[in-house]
Order: sequence, then C-alpha cells, then structure tokens
Amino acid sequence: MLLVLCVDLDDDLGRKTGFSTPVIGRESAEAAAVALATADPEDSDVNVIFQGLHIYDDLDARDESVEVAVVTGNDDGDVSANREVGDEVDTVLASLSTAEDVTALVVTDGAQDESVIPIIRSRVPIDGVRRVVVRQAQNLESMYYTIKQVLNDPETRGTVLIPLGILLLIYPLALIGTVLEMPGFVLGTTSALLGLYLISRGLGLGDRLDDAVERARRSLYAGRTTLLAYVVAATLLVLGGVSGMNTLEDVQHTTPGEVSVPVMLAAVVYGSIQWLAAAGVTTSLGQITDEYIAGTLEWRYLNAPFYVLSIAVVLYAVSAFFLDEVGISYLAAALTAGTLLGIVSTLTFAVAESRLSDVGTDDQETDSETRQLGRV
Repeated sequence: MLLVLCVDLDDDLGRKTGFSTPVIGRESAEAAAVALATADPEDSDVNVIFQGLHIYDDLDARDESVEVAVVTGNDDGDVSANREVGDEVDTVLASLSTAEDVTALVVTDGAQDESVIPIIRSRVPIDGVRRVVVRQAQNLESMYYTIKQVLNDPETRGTVLIPLGILLLIYPLALIGTVLEMPGFVLGTTSALLGLYLISRGLGLGDRLDDAVERARRSLYAGRTTLLAYVVAATLLVLGGVSGMNTLEDVQHTTPGEVSVPVMLAAVVYGSIQWLAAAGVTTSLGQITDEYIAGTLEWRYLNAPFYVLSIAVVLYAVSAFFLDEVGISYLAAALTAGTLLGIVSTLTFAVAESRLSDVGTDDQETDSETRQLGRV
C-alpha cells in the first residue's frame, strides 16, 4: 500500500480550522482542505492537501492500493514539531488495517516541511517526495500581486517606503544644498530625519504618540480638568526653566572666578523651584478634581499637594544655603518644617480615612440590622 502523506509542519490546519489531526481518508482530507482554503485561501498548505488528493485519485483510478492522510506538527519549533509529526505518523500507520507492506509518498510545500523526512523514514519507507509549487509563484504576475499587496498595507508602507524615499532624496537635496552653498546643512538635516524616523520606529514612539493623542482627545471630550492642569503645568515648567537660567546667569555675573557645579545647580533650583512647585500643585489638584468627580477619590490622594510643598520648601532652603542667601538656622528650620508638613498631612488624611471608613461600616451594619428587624 502507498500512503500519501501531506505534511503541515506548523499546524496551519489545526490552528486555523480546528480540525483534529491526523486526518485519514480521502473524504476527511478533502473536507480539511476545503476548510483550510475557506479560512485562509493564501495558505500554501491548501495546495499540499489538494495535491495529495490528486495523487490519491490518480493511483486509485489505476486500481492501486493507496491511502491519503494529513499529518501536522506545531508552531513551537523544529524539534517539537518533528516529534509531533512522528507521533501522528505512528497513529496513521496503526489505523491502516492491511497486511500489505506500507510505503509513503511525502507531499510538502517547501524545504522547511521536508526537514521532517528523516522522522518519517524512521517509521515507514519513503518512495518519493513531491514538493508543491504554485505555477503563478514563478511568473511576473505573482510578483506584481505581491508588490501590490505589500504597498496596500499601511504598516508596510510606513516601514519601507518612507526610509527609502528619504534615501532617494539625499542626492537631489545635496544638489540643492550645493547650489545654496549649504551642502553640510542639507545632508545633516536629511540624515537627522532618517535617523529620527528609524529610532522612532524601533522604539515604537509612533504608537505611544498616537496613544497619548487619543487619551488627550478623550480627556478633552470628557471635560476632565487634568488636561487643563497639564497644559498649565507645562507652561509653569517652561517659566521655571527660564527663571532658573536667569538666576544662574546673575550668579555667574556676580561671583568672581569660576562657579562650582553645586553652586550652579543651586542657582537653577533656587530660581525655578517656586514655578516647579506651582506646576506640581496644579497637576495634583487637577487629578484630585477628576477623581472626586468620578467618585473614586480617596483621602490619601490629598497628600500630593502637601508633599509637593514640602519638597519645594526643602529644595528652596538647601539651594538658598548654597548661594549664601540664608544661614544654617534658616536651613534647619526649613528642613524641619518641610518634614513636619509631610508627616502631619499623611497622619491627618490617614486618620480621616480610617474614621470615615469606620463610620461607613457602622452605617452599613445599622442598615442591615434595620432591614432584618423589618422582616421580623
């Protein structure tokens, strides 16, 4: 008996159609081929199964003893897939009720599936291997179709065509730069654009930017105050940076000699800390407002503005001390005040949350007892 074995090493049949493998017999194999063709008409394993059916029909018409079966592996890897194919071949051979010697004709769609041939040969003699190649894949029509399908994919267009287009623009831009007597600037700008694009694609910055824009759009339509708070905070951060740089310039002008790195950092912090603190308080208040409107506000969320103020007080005192604006007594008092502010706010809101939760629990118990008494 000749066993026509159709090999699907990565189990496209099982994953895409849910067919239980191995598939034994002509009717079952035809049903599997039709199901796979319906699920994915472009899968090459469809042609493998139909080729096996064609061979079966041709040999059966000659009154030869023949059977057809479809065996699959899995998508976990070559070793695991080969073992799975070997187990299914054993199942097929055990199901053949014949006293004749069985040989196999293996049908595959490429070299990858043919890697399992040694596994099959260890179980049954192989009379031949038939590789299925679709005729259209060998001519220009298939190449045109493939290129057209690739260009219709938006992700592929963005990944391939944009870098290619920038590369093709380098030469004409270089000519323009030569005419304008700025060849270095033009080439540098083009190279920077290409580099930024590749880095953004590699790090997935485009998807993150799209997600951020979508969140901002939803926040705007939902009337969330957090969006406004972020805009105001960003403005305050810019103002803080400008103020810090102005303070640094004043310190450099008024200080004889070279200014040390700690003093430079202290000058930037001293000039910008009030703006940074205002940005932090604005952001935290916006978040607290949205949590309150949504009904998910917890008391410990109210700690955020006080923590920001505590940190601002400490940084302001330390930077002022480095700039000789305050003495050691002021620094000690500011450190103590900042620490106490954070501790007192934490304890206050923790106690308030605990007391209110206990009151809520007592009210629920009272309501439950009232309902029980009403039933009685």
